[in-house]
Amino acid sequence: MSGPANGGIPETPPVLSGDRVYRIHWVLGTDRLRAVCHCGSERIFDDPVELWEWLLAHPEGHDPVAVPEPSPEPAPSREPAPA
Repeated sequence: MSGPANGGIPETPPVLSGDRVYRIHWVLGTDRLRAVCHCGSERIFDDPVELWEWLLAHPEGHDPVAVPEPSPEPAPSREPAPA
């Protein structure tokens, strides 16, 4: 069985856009979620209920404020294993 011309990898679906498209991203390495409203406002949440309340309350609280990238906690220093 042969796959598509791109080596068997299916094409990605088109990216949605519009007045009611919300995006929720898991912040890698944390338990936090980044909400992106269709207006471009972004905010990071610990609680998914608060996240949805904020998204659905548009435009209330949707100020165009840049969200800083969360910095992951530094990895603990490790000593090399003895030879």
